[in-house]
Amino acid sequence: MTLLDYLTEAAHSGASDLFLVTGAPVSVKVEGVLRPLEEERIVPSRGEALVKELYTLAQRSSTTFMQTGDDDFSFSVAGLARFRVNTYRQRGSVAAVIRVVAFSIPDYRTLNIPSEVISLADYTSGMVLVTGTAGSGKSTTLACIVDRINHTRPCHIITLEDPIEYLHRNQLSIVSQREIAVDTENYLSALRACLRQAPDVIQLGEMRDLETIRTAMTAAETGHYLLGTLHTRGAVNSIDRIIDAFPAEAQEQVRVQLSAVLRTVVSQQLLPAINGDLVPAFEILHLNSAVRSMIRENKTHQIAAAMASGGAEGMRTMDQSILELLREGIISRETALTYADNPEQLLRRIK
Repeated sequence: MTLLDYLTEAAHSGASDLFLVTGAPVSVKVEGVLRPLEEERIVPSRGEALVKELYTLAQRSSTTFMQTGDDDFSFSVAGLARFRVNTYRQRGSVAAVIRVVAFSIPDYRTLNIPSEVISLADYTSGMVLVTGTAGSGKSTTLACIVDRINHTRPCHIITLEDPIEYLHRNQLSIVSQREIAVDTENYLSALRACLRQAPDVIQLGEMRDLETIRTAMTAAETGHYLLGTLHTRGAVNSIDRIIDAFPAEAQEQVRVQLSAVLRTVVSQQLLPAINGDLVPAFEILHLNSAVRSMIRENKTHQIAAAMASGGAEGMRTMDQSILELLREGIISRETALTYADNPEQLLRRIK
């Protein structure tokens, strides 16, 4: 089979990822389960040929990969799908993991994303964080929110991504999509530049470092609506992560600033459903006056209790979301206890 055959099989089988790793057979991950496409294992020469073919198909130079041993990029195959690629070296040989991304923005309802999350598109200022571990669906959730904005109001949306996954066609809005290391040098320089590009909405692919976080908060302070992501699990951990990125002497001021600009934190993870699919569970924290005070006064450990009792304001903890999926018969009891933040407490609630 050729590389294009593998890509076609991955797209048509509904795979989330395609794996080209020397020493293992070409494999796909479907609904969280890894399965080989053929029995033959990839030998080093075959692995190098497949990775070289990837760069040819993407019309991209492999210089970065050859120099650093890692590279990220994306490309499209007409009539098939869009692919996000990470190439890397392992045990002296080359490998690639390829994420399959549909051309069209998926319908949030078919993905079980709650309407409360999509309604974040109604915000016009401040900062919203979508957080979770790698592969938890953050990019898809953000794409659905941006798509709702694009279809409901005229504004300028700038997305800063590494690499670009979903392609947004201009609807009521104008969408400028900038790929890091292709259209701009890095997140920080792109974010600083975009403040001069008359944005109404900024989607920041990842808040990686102190300067990017600081610039993002400043952008939200000056009237822009900023959507950002963090690779953290849990709303409270995300807030602590931002504050801890700053030196101790600056953290008091950061808590004040963050409490003023942050509006909502959504944390998500994907759970295996009884029917074999993957289903998202969402934790939602809206910042009311009480939560803002907790952040300013360094009492973030109290936020979980505020979330648990904030159902009337649209808030929910991760365990409340998991319990709801269990009661609806979507996930099993074992899955619920495995993915819960507090399995003992959840077990008592089940009983």
